[in-house]
Amino acid sequence: MQLYISPSLRHITVFPGKGFKEFIKVKVGSRRVSYRMLFYSLLFFTFLLRFVFVLTAVDTIDGERKCSTIGCLGKRLGPSLLGRRLDINVPQVIYQVLDEPISKDELQGKSDVPQTLEDFMAEIKKSKSDAKTFAIKLREMVTLLEQRTRTAKIQEYLYRHVASSSIPKQLHCLALKLANEHSTNAAARLQLPSAELVPALVDSSYFHFVLASDNVLAASVVASSLVRNSLRPQKVVLHIITDRKTYSPMQAWFSLHPLSPAIIEVKALHHFDWFAKGKVPVLEAMEKDQRVRSQFRGGSSAIVANNTEKPQVIAAKLQALSPKYNSMMNHIRIHLPELFPSLNKVVFLDDDIVIQTDLSPLWDIDMNGNVNGAVETCRGEDKFVMSKRLKSYLNFSHPLISKNFNPNECAWAYGMNIFDLEAWRRTNISLAYHYWLEQNLKSDLSLWQLGTLPPGLIAFHGHVHIIDPFWHMLGLGYQDNTSFADAESAGVIHFNGRAKPWLEIAFPKLRPLWAKYVNFSDKFIKSCHISAS
Repeated sequence: MQLYISPSLRHITVFPGKGFKEFIKVKVGSRRVSYRMLFYSLLFFTFLLRFVFVLTAVDTIDGERKCSTIGCLGKRLGPSLLGRRLDINVPQVIYQVLDEPISKDELQGKSDVPQTLEDFMAEIKKSKSDAKTFAIKLREMVTLLEQRTRTAKIQEYLYRHVASSSIPKQLHCLALKLANEHSTNAAARLQLPSAELVPALVDSSYFHFVLASDNVLAASVVASSLVRNSLRPQKVVLHIITDRKTYSPMQAWFSLHPLSPAIIEVKALHHFDWFAKGKVPVLEAMEKDQRVRSQFRGGSSAIVANNTEKPQVIAAKLQALSPKYNSMMNHIRIHLPELFPSLNKVVFLDDDIVIQTDLSPLWDIDMNGNVNGAVETCRGEDKFVMSKRLKSYLNFSHPLISKNFNPNECAWAYGMNIFDLEAWRRTNISLAYHYWLEQNLKSDLSLWQLGTLPPGLIAFHGHVHIIDPFWHMLGLGYQDNTSFADAESAGVIHFNGRAKPWLEIAFPKLRPLWAKYVNFSDKFIKSCHISAS
C-alpha cells in the first residue's frame, strides 16, 4: 500500500497495491492540515481500536447492576461492539449461595469444612469445583470462623469480668496486714488530720479534693500523684471516704505514710452525721437494684449462654454485673452537698486515675453557673473511647427516655469532675437522680445498663460545663491504642474499664504510668508480693 499526499494538501491518494489501477481519492477541505495533526489522529484511532479489543478479553465477576472496574467496562462494551455475549450466571450463583443463611447446627459434624484460607484454596484447586461449590465451601469456612471468633471473644469478656470483679490476693493481703497493724500499732491509729489542721477541712481557701474508695493501694496512688504534682501542696486537702471494713487499713496506711504538707482526711461513711441519721435514698435504691438484678439478669452464665446477642452487648451486660456498679463508693458523689455542707467547690476523683499535673488551675475555671465541670466524650481522635453520646448509655427504645432526651447529645465522663456545691444546692439534681433510679427499678432495669453514669447523665442534664480534654484522658483500661507519649502528656489519665493497673490484666505499655507512684520497696507492699510488672 502506498500513500501519496499532494503538495497543496488538498488530495490524499491511497494506492491499494501492485496490480490495482484504481485508487482511492480522498478530498480534503481547503484549509491547511499539518502532518503532525494527521499523525496524531491516526495514532489515536489505532490505540482506541486496540483498547476496545483488550477490554473484551478481560474477565470479571462483577454483577449486572454494578460496574466498578475496567474489566467490567470491557465486558460491557466488548460484546456490544463485536456482536458477542458473555455469560453472567456465575456471579449470580455465588451471590445467591452467599446470601443463604447457614445455622450452627448445619456445620456440626461436618469434617470437610476448610479450617484456613490455605486449606480452602488447596481444596478448590484440587477438585476444580464449579462456582456454586466454590461459594458453598467459602460460606461454610467463613461461618465457622465467625462462630469461633464470637466464642473466643465472649470467653475473653467472661474471663476479664471474673478477673476485674474479684479481689486480687495481693490487695486482700495488703488490707489484712494493714488492719492487723491498725490493731497493734498506735502509730497506725493517728487522727487524720491532726487536731491543729482540722479547721482546714472546712476552709474554702484550700483546694479540696474528694476520693471515695475501698481500695487502699489505688487510693495511695491517687493521693501520692496528686500531692507530688501539686505546685502548692500545703494548700491541698484530700478527703478520703471509705466503707466500714476498709476504714482501719486505710487509716493505717495514711498514718504510716503521711503526705505532708498536704492535709489528708480519712473517714468512713458511718462517720458522717447525715449518713447515720436515717434512711438514705440511694441505699434503698441499691438494695432494690440488687434484688432486681438477681431476678432478671440470671448471672454471668445466663448472659454468656445467649447465642443471639453481639459480643459487645454481652460484654456490656457482664460489666453491669460488676460489684463496682452497685457499690456505695460509686454512688456517694450524688450526696456531696450533704456530706460537705461547709464547702463551696470540690474536685471529685475516682480511684483508678493518676494525676500528672498541678490541678489548682481547676479552681480558676468559670463554670458559668453550672454544677458539674466535666470532659465530653463524643469528640476526639480515639473513636473507640471518644464517641459516646446519650444513645450509648440510655435505652431510647423506651418511651420514658425517648420523649425526654436527644439520643445524639454528647455525653460526658465521671472520673475527674469539678463540682460547684453552691450552685448544686440551688438545684434539684439529687432528687432527680433518685427519681430516675426508681423509674429504672420500676422498668426492670430497662432504662440503662451500666452503673452510675447513666443516671448521672440524666440528673446533671443542663448543668454541665465542658472543660478542656487535657484535664481528663479516658479509656486506658479499655484498650491500649493510646500511645505512651499521649498518655504521659495528659493532666489526668483514667484507667476506666476492666484492665485496672493493679490487676494482672492491665496493659503492660500503660501500667508504668500508674506503677511509678507505688513504692515497691515498702514493707507492706513487698510482704504481699505486689510487683511492678
